Amino acid sequence: MTALNCTVLTISDTRSLDDDKSGDYLCDAVGKAGHVLTDRAIVKDDIYAIRARVSEWIADPGVQVILTTGGTGFTGRDSTPEAVSVLFDKEIGGFGELFRQISYEEIGASTIQSRAVGGLANATLIFSLPGSSNAVKTGWEKIIRNQLDINFKPCNFAELIPRFLE
Repeated sequence: MTALNCTVLTISDTRSLDDDKSGDYLCDAVGKAGHVLTDRAIVKDDIYAIRARVSEWIADPGVQVILTTGGTGFTGRDSTPEAVSVLFDKEIGGFGELFRQISYEEIGASTIQSRAVGGLANATLIFSLPGSSNAVKTGWEKIIRNQLDINFKPCNFAELIPRFLE
């Protein structure tokens, strides 16, 4: 197992550390998987606040993975994909596609309202999940956890991290 340095960002106008179940889940899951949680934050659904926090972590060479929850829907305040995708050096197109495919099995056609995105910026992996606890659990357990596990075969992102800046 290779321990990765991860951060968790909750995007919400209403959540606090006292009631952030999705953020709590991700923090616990990171630790249980043998990774290190280096920071956690909550920001309002504001494109520039989201972008500023994610940019700060992207610039930190000690951060390898950023997990976000919230702000991926279609309301006027949901702007996580717009905030983070402009920061990507490379998009992980398959992440959002696979997330929606798996979610379809769980919630049916409602999955079209998910705008989960993933990408790579300055050798930092970024995965943006919806805010619901069920969606976060699905994204972590069925996709992200395996991709951060160096022993997952046939391939995973964990083994590629040293090569991201080549």
